[in-house]
Amino acid sequence: MIIIGKKYLQPLPVFLAIFFLIVQVVTNLLLPNLTSDIINKGIAKSDLNYIWAQGGTMLIVALVSWLAAVLNVYYASIQSQRLGMRLRSDLFEKVIKMDESAFSDFGDATLITRTTNDVTQLQNVYQTALRMMLMSPLMLIGSIFMAWNLDHNLIWVFIVALPLLAIVAVVNIAMVMPRFRLMQEKIDKINLIFQQGLTGVRVIRAFNRDNYEIEKFDRANKDLTKISQFVMATVAMLGPIMTVILSATNLAIVWFGAQLIGKGLMGLGNLVAFLTYATQILLSFMQLTAVMVMVPRAQVSAVRANEILNTEEKIVDPENSESLSAPIEMKFIDVSYAFSNAERPALSRINFTVTKGQTLAIIGGTGSGKSTLLSLIARLMDVTSGEILIAGRDIRSLSQYNLHEKISLTQQKAVLFSGTVKSNMLYGRPEATDAMIWTALDIAQATDFVKEQGGLEMTVEQNGGNFSGGQRQRLAIARTLIKDADYYCFDDSFSALDFATDTKLRTAINSSPQFQDKIKIIVAQRIATVMNADQILVLDKGEVVGLGDHASLAKNCSAYQDIMRSQLSEKDLESMGISLKIEEVTEGDRS
Repeated sequence: MIIIGKKYLQPLPVFLAIFFLIVQVVTNLLLPNLTSDIINKGIAKSDLNYIWAQGGTMLIVALVSWLAAVLNVYYASIQSQRLGMRLRSDLFEKVIKMDESAFSDFGDATLITRTTNDVTQLQNVYQTALRMMLMSPLMLIGSIFMAWNLDHNLIWVFIVALPLLAIVAVVNIAMVMPRFRLMQEKIDKINLIFQQGLTGVRVIRAFNRDNYEIEKFDRANKDLTKISQFVMATVAMLGPIMTVILSATNLAIVWFGAQLIGKGLMGLGNLVAFLTYATQILLSFMQLTAVMVMVPRAQVSAVRANEILNTEEKIVDPENSESLSAPIEMKFIDVSYAFSNAERPALSRINFTVTKGQTLAIIGGTGSGKSTLLSLIARLMDVTSGEILIAGRDIRSLSQYNLHEKISLTQQKAVLFSGTVKSNMLYGRPEATDAMIWTALDIAQATDFVKEQGGLEMTVEQNGGNFSGGQRQRLAIARTLIKDADYYCFDDSFSALDFATDTKLRTAINSSPQFQDKIKIIVAQRIATVMNADQILVLDKGEVVGLGDHASLAKNCSAYQDIMRSQLSEKDLESMGISLKIEEVTEGDRS
């Protein structure tokens, strides 16, 4: 909390908030003394002029106290809200720049909770800190001092009451502190279940698992409720217990004070003032205890926020980044990549070269490392070993901005943002005209359904929920194509397209003058999608088991032949000159 406060709170407004708080405390401490003087010197002596004079002074003091309270609340609120705003912005920026491995380690559910709920907890405690957290101890110490100066005979009442209050507060805080982090973790779990339920609602319904998901959410909800009830009930017990102690303290002051008045050892005004100071002392202690209950939960939130802010950025720009020339070639030299805590590398010693104007296709089984390879090209992750050279330069010598300006990537999951078709296209190229957008849509075979459903201003719902899977893919491909890049990467972006649309789309890309001199990298599962590529890279368990064109791989690469057999009929294979039977491929051939 201290680290976050130092970083996000501004010194001058904090100083003003504390200054006006001190003014408020001082004026509040003066009022009981003025009341005592009115009773002892004005009412007791029937001095009306003194009463009016002191009453006017009290009115001015009360007005100053009110004004100071307003200004304190203003500056405290402004600072706490700005702290929340800046902290949320920094957390969001950190998450946006976070590499994929770190993002996976945290999980999106907890990132949402930390950026929203945890920041709100910190906002509230910092606003309280600039109000009650500082005001309560000042009022407590000031009231004790003023009460001591007023009369020594009754100070022993506080010596008894304050330790009792302290014991109650310490026991209460000790009971709730361990459960605050557990509460935030339960909120994470609820967010995760709720998010999975929203994104996977069609799967849930298709498998008739509605009741299962409802029961799972209900269990998590009850767990959170159970912990919250215990915490809130425990905290709520402070009020009644402290009220009893406060009432007993006031009763003791009145009882023993009346005896002192009867003996002439105390004035009536002093007793009234002493009761006021007693109330201020005990209320201040109650407020301080309530604040101290808030601090542990805020501390948990601060730790959770700092875990994100302190996450080491693994992908950083070099101090002197190089510029990137027009595309000449892309080269992988002994590239390997391993996920953290993985038993084996996702990619091992990958080598290939693709030159200007060529198309490289990547094919392989599920989990063979195809998407990981594309992520390395875009430097969403950094290689574990080896080098990726673009135009002769290691991509780690380039700034991420310059690199991403040259690369246009369609990822495996077609992501669309809520807005319109046009706003999604402008995401790829902000300066694009309507004509440029229609050209990209035409190449991506998306023109027909976009025109039918409202044109460029057609609404796109969250995650493109109002489009089919194939339509989402075509829009995502159009957004990739509209960008003026040198390297176009498609991560299994044709999987939801029928064969005819797939063929038309690839033909349109290859025949378009815009892409003639560009380097194109296509990850696909279908033989029909990759067979016309200049080079085909075949991956198996993260290793290259074949590299060449379709004809050479069909004759010499057993893994490629297996994929062909799984997708093509024997007649199609024979027409391509491939007549091998499955039994003819021995274990020795495969190795």
